[in-house]
Amino acid sequence: MEKLHNAVRQFKEKPWAAGVIAAIDRYTKKQQERRMLAVSHPFWVIVQKEISDHVRSWRFNVLLFLILLTCFGSLYTSITSLVDETRKAGDSDDPFFFLKLFTLSDGSLPPFHVFVGFLGPLLGIGLGFDAINSEQNSGTLSRIVAQPIHRDYLINAKFIAALTVIGVLFFALGFLVMGFGMFIIGIPPTVEEFFRIVCFLLLSILYVAFWLNLSVFLSIRFRQAATSALTAIAVWLFFTIFYQLIVNMVARALMPSEAALPQQLIGYQQFIMNLMRVIPSQLYTDATTTLLVPSVRSLGPLTMEQAYGAIPSPLPLGQSLLIVWPQLTGLIAATVVCFALSYVSFMRKEIRSR
Repeated sequence: MEKLHNAVRQFKEKPWAAGVIAAIDRYTKKQQERRMLAVSHPFWVIVQKEISDHVRSWRFNVLLFLILLTCFGSLYTSITSLVDETRKAGDSDDPFFFLKLFTLSDGSLPPFHVFVGFLGPLLGIGLGFDAINSEQNSGTLSRIVAQPIHRDYLINAKFIAALTVIGVLFFALGFLVMGFGMFIIGIPPTVEEFFRIVCFLLLSILYVAFWLNLSVFLSIRFRQAATSALTAIAVWLFFTIFYQLIVNMVARALMPSEAALPQQLIGYQQFIMNLMRVIPSQLYTDATTTLLVPSVRSLGPLTMEQAYGAIPSPLPLGQSLLIVWPQLTGLIAATVVCFALSYVSFMRKEIRSR
């Protein structure tokens, strides 16, 4: 042992060894200071705590199980349909063959993007309906805002944490579907197909973020978590089912006669489509259909003059994004409005200790 200590002492006494040891010590101290600053910042502490609460909750695990179950079900139906499609002449030469994993179905189950549009709002509602009122009822909200931190840290951290969980989940599901598709059908996606899928996943995250902000706003407005949850589900059901029934009734009442002019028929169809595009689900459906089906060239009625001379070929990604830009802008505006309402309501909310 003495010989070992003497060898180590002689090694440290060398000038180049002392410089290396000093550089390592400085690097270690800087890393420790960075970690202390990152951990001690109150905003990221709240974000980490919210992410941990979401991941460990039974509510999130149940929703995750449902989404995974439907994801694998839609993947099975799409692969079954793809096997049948490959037997047809010319289908193997389709430049966007890989995108059919997200759009094809054999009729027993809807495709993947339809399941995301249906279960995505439930995920956003499940993560945000008790974001504020649960802590207010338990008495922890007054303790948090009593700390020397900015008040908006709490509402911003809850939104960032839930959005992070949603983003990781959707990208994991999307890449999982891509991986299984490549393994089973043996065809990798092209660069444009990959970017179309990424745009579809980002659009899905934005769509779920709207329902997340809406549920957070309701959790601020209502004292009881059950009331905010039922209200959010009622809004979702109204936009998903009852609003379409109302639009169908209006469409039947305003249907023009058979002797109407073509301009009147186009105006009637455009009016009905504008009524449908008020709801976020229709905006999401139009955008995802255009991104995942490149052959879609328009989302509105076309006249014979407009269709005459058009080349029947799929659109590039840039042109598809230009078509869905109004839908994307509408979803962003609705999400920002809901977040602004949540932010203003929380900042003006009177918080008292129990």
